[in-house]
Amino acid sequence: MAEVVIYHNPRCSKSRETLKLLEDKGITPRVVDYLKTPPSAAELTDILAKLGKSAKDIVRKKEAAEAGIDVAASTEAALVAALVANPGAIERPIVVNGAKAALGRPPESVLAIL
Repeated sequence: MAEVVIYHNPRCSKSRETLKLLEDKGITPRVVDYLKTPPSAAELTDILAKLGKSAKDIVRKKEAAEAGIDVAASTEAALVAALVANPGAIERPIVVNGAKAALGRPPESVLAIL
């Protein structure tokens, strides 16, 4: 199995539940506290491709508004850049396993990529 990575916010209950689910399955993922170590634009673009989603699909609306991000008016590249600059506006958690990724909302949705 490829290295499993979780983009994690330890203060988020869904993120904690997803991490526990992985650990309960015997998986020790590499944990990235993405608020402290946000992905680069290239990394986030790669994650989006693995998710099969656009940047608009992973935006936390309230946090984006608080950061002044105009989601509707942003191009994909501009939105990726805004999310990298404001990682709190990225939906969480995201789990990556090789060429696949899943959003842990609900946590059980990550089982499909393991």
